Amino acid sequence: LAAGGEILTFDQLALRAPTGRKTVLVQGRRNAREAVRHFGPAPGAPRSHTKPYVRSKGHERSRPSRRSNV
Repeated sequence: LAAGGEILTFDQLALRAPTGRKTVLVQGRRNAREAVRHFGPAPGAPRSHTKPYVRSKGHERSRPSRRSNV
């Protein structure tokens, strides 16, 4: 975009250049998905940066600890 290009959808491209002459299609990175962070060695393995699947983020710590009044 900084070089003077523009972003078009496929239907806009079909109207402007039906044959596709003088067009360049650029594809985004496939590993940009958030799900890819979960792939790899197990999250507990040494030197593993794999993101674990968790249901909740450990809210049991925010509960105050019970102390007996002695």
